[in-house]
Amino acid sequence: MSENKKALFAYLAVCLFWGSTYLAIRIGVRDFPPSLFASFRFLVAGSVMLSIVYIRKLKFPSKKNVVIKQSIVGLFMLLGGTGFVCHAEKTLQSSIASLIISTVPLFIALLEIVILRKKKMSKVGVLGLIIGFAGVAYLALSGGETLIFDPKGMILTLFASLFWSIGSVFAKSIESDGHIISNIGIQMLSGGIGLFILGSVTGELSQMHPSKESVVALFYLIIFGSLVAYSCYIYALDKWPASRVGTYAYVNPVVALILGVLVLNEPINLSIVFSMMIIITGVILVQKSKIDDVKQP
Repeated sequence: MSENKKALFAYLAVCLFWGSTYLAIRIGVRDFPPSLFASFRFLVAGSVMLSIVYIRKLKFPSKKNVVIKQSIVGLFMLLGGTGFVCHAEKTLQSSIASLIISTVPLFIALLEIVILRKKKMSKVGVLGLIIGFAGVAYLALSGGETLIFDPKGMILTLFASLFWSIGSVFAKSIESDGHIISNIGIQMLSGGIGLFILGSVTGELSQMHPSKESVVALFYLIIFGSLVAYSCYIYALDKWPASRVGTYAYVNPVVALILGVLVLNEPINLSIVFSMMIIITGVILVQKSKIDDVKQP
């Protein structure tokens, strides 16, 4: 099999597995405390990643401050990002959560351009930002009685997008001499520890009554949502341009929506489909603006 075909299969695996994480989270947090559910996922996955680093003798970051910075990234992206999604999906259907999380590129653009002023954005990019967030607003205003939908869940998911974006932007500024697997392992382990502490202090240990379905969902997220998907993502990035691999963000909401309907019988209506089209259009315009900026001399 050619390298390009292997990269294609890796890309499709990323689209499928990361798109299915919302379904698995929705199933898992039905009977599992949300912070601890996410905690166990990243504690196990992070430990496996760092074990691979040790066994294969891959390079670990040599500087203490780099380890601290990678840990901070893990706290933002996994404690704040994934952790908030787990709490939100106690009441929010998986397809709605995936739609809101697809705004991450919009938040990243806002942080880089408006807050940090590191980049400039074309008129197309500005239009994309407006369209993308308008899609979220439309989704919120059009939420009908048929949807498993509540304002608290939406707000939590928006904050999850924001925290994930902050972590992503901060991660770009870190100059690490460690292997990418060691960096990911540190992030996962720190996020898992943070989530465990949060779950413990909020009384989730006394609420531990996981069902068979929630445990299966947890193992699915550990194996396929974390270990396999991350490995495929790294492989695809190595073979394809980052802009091409990054299009998985457009596919994930579609995968999550289809799986939510097929597996959990989550309701779907024209408002959800229209919102998805608006948000993804906005994200594509923002991403295209970034690509165009890079191409300019």
